[in-house]
Amino acid sequence: MILQNHPEIPYSEKTLCNYIESGALSVKNIDLPKKVKYKIRSSGPSEAADKAIYEGRTYKDLQAFLKEFPDTRITEMDTVLGCEGFHKALLTFHFSGCSFMMAYLLDSKESRHVKNVFDSIEHAIGTFSFASAFSLILTDRGSEFQIPDALECGEDNLIRTSIYYCDPMCSWQKPHCEKNHEYIRKICPNGTSFDDYSQKDINLMMSHINSATRQSLGGLSPMALAKLMLPQELLNFFALTEIPPDEIVLTPALLKK
Repeated sequence: MILQNHPEIPYSEKTLCNYIESGALSVKNIDLPKKVKYKIRSSGPSEAADKAIYEGRTYKDLQAFLKEFPDTRITEMDTVLGCEGFHKALLTFHFSGCSFMMAYLLDSKESRHVKNVFDSIEHAIGTFSFASAFSLILTDRGSEFQIPDALECGEDNLIRTSIYYCDPMCSWQKPHCEKNHEYIRKICPNGTSFDDYSQKDINLMMSHINSATRQSLGGLSPMALAKLMLPQELLNFFALTEIPPDEIVLTPALLKK
């Protein structure tokens, strides 16, 4: 309307709206009849900010690091979702070398809940033990993991881990975590809701999964190897129980309510 009545104005409609939005003109948004009817669109994170998250943390960066430090153990991190329409999800950690996996129940698949898990583990076992067990974490580019600085930096602003990201749509770059999720799906098939489960239920499930022997581990169980490779205080915090071979259940019956 303004431009129609004043063709001498040398600015586009978009430019005028930007000036009004920034307060450069005395006209306010409320003075524009259409403006107040429109929802403000969220532009989301900028491309530059998105790139900054991954700077120095790409899969290529990880390969370069491992070439220099080949004995570094990798912890693969991921989430397992419940059925659509429900909130709770599982945050999983897979420790290389022993195939041990731990899972934490998240109230929802949000980054703040992931950070809370990191903080609770560090608070319980100390920064040194946390850094020893989680020295390097590889994960995907899911929205729940888009706060690398907050995950890497813990109590007293000490660095507790280093986060690296798989390339887009390349979950195969963390194959051990993906493979081990098959055990979870034996007990909680696709379409299962986690909303009715407690962390105690998840601990029971992971106790059975980690007690099952694997041919790839020379007939040993992840639990047995974890006792040799992971800090004892971490295993104590996980509060898992070694299940006798004849009592292991890897079916939905384990968590049947």
